[in-house]
Amino acid sequence: MSIFKYQAENEEGATKSGLTVSVSENEAIIKLRKVGLNAVGLTDVTNTLYIRFLQIIAPIKNKDLVVFARQFSVMISANVPVVESLIVLIDQTNNLSLQNMIASIAFDVESGLLLSDAFSKYPKIFSEFFVNILRSGETSGKLDEVLNYLADETEKNYDINSKIKGAMIYPGFIISALFGVGLVLMIYVIPNLTTILTETGAQLPLSTRLVIGTSDFLRNYSVLLLLLIAALGVAWKLYLRTYNGRYFFDSLKLHLPIFGPLFKYIYLMRFSRSLSTLLKGGVTITRSLEIVANVVGNFVYKELILETLESVNDGNPLSTVFESSEYVPKMVPQMMSVGERTGKIDSVLDRVTDFYTRESSNMLDNLSKLMEPLIMVVMGIGVGIMVAAVLLPMYNLASQF
Repeated sequence: MSIFKYQAENEEGATKSGLTVSVSENEAIIKLRKVGLNAVGLTDVTNTLYIRFLQIIAPIKNKDLVVFARQFSVMISANVPVVESLIVLIDQTNNLSLQNMIASIAFDVESGLLLSDAFSKYPKIFSEFFVNILRSGETSGKLDEVLNYLADETEKNYDINSKIKGAMIYPGFIISALFGVGLVLMIYVIPNLTTILTETGAQLPLSTRLVIGTSDFLRNYSVLLLLLIAALGVAWKLYLRTYNGRYFFDSLKLHLPIFGPLFKYIYLMRFSRSLSTLLKGGVTITRSLEIVANVVGNFVYKELILETLESVNDGNPLSTVFESSEYVPKMVPQMMSVGERTGKIDSVLDRVTDFYTRESSNMLDNLSKLMEPLIMVVMGIGVGIMVAAVLLPMYNLASQF
């Protein structure tokens, strides 16, 4: 696929410029004519630094994928051919990276590649779960139903992620503002207030001495502190790339005081929904577990699912490993056991999905309310320390006269 920068005139003779994605220059000219533009000049800018910069600063976002998945499913349901649907969708987004990707997928499909194989070329954008569900739809001849389901799932995941981000905006803003104000006070305000107190030679309270010591450290070693924070950040990122680092971080998330249960609900919901969908699509239980292990998004649950896969290969029930795990509520393996006995494991997993979807949604709705008292306590402690450090010695000094 090539990206062309064009200069064109419309029917009124007005000049317009922009970018268009197409297979060749002739295809780009035809494409512009269809929208009433007569190409005056075309330049291939695919590999220019400008285009690469645009693709870096404007990556494909989840919201873009939600819109693309929904529009694609609607067009396929309306019996529009796959390639034609993809070509139409190229111009339905302003994201240059997504346009280029859709155009490449359309070219691959037109060249004889299966749609699922074309999507699998972009593993960072489309998960193995997405590709396998798409492949099951191609095999069963129910591509429209599968695409509609994938559009629903993409929207649900986007809604959950949006709720989490939305719930974190308020506490994140308050904590950032509190930290910023505290930093300004420590570096610029506190030194002026405490100069008088230190010159008196009086014995200062512990809180005042701590505040003065912190203020002096920030003023004298701020550059060193920033370098230390940057070094720790780089070291932490490198640690997270290791297996032990990722496992430790994912385990830590599950033990957090308010967010731990929420993360558990989300991962269990993701596990049950993905496994149920794959089983309904005709994917074998062992292959489904392999895929779900990479989809669930947490190393602790990934290890748990891989242990389950080994147990199933040894002839044990699906619920065996889950029954002994501290990260899985007893209800889940019990319901899975019932599903295995009745031969309705996919239906039972749907019920588990519905339950944890409601629970996680309720927790997300209440998250801001749960965070408000904690934020007030933190703010109260911070303000209390500052007041005690500044006003208490002043009061003691004034009482001596």
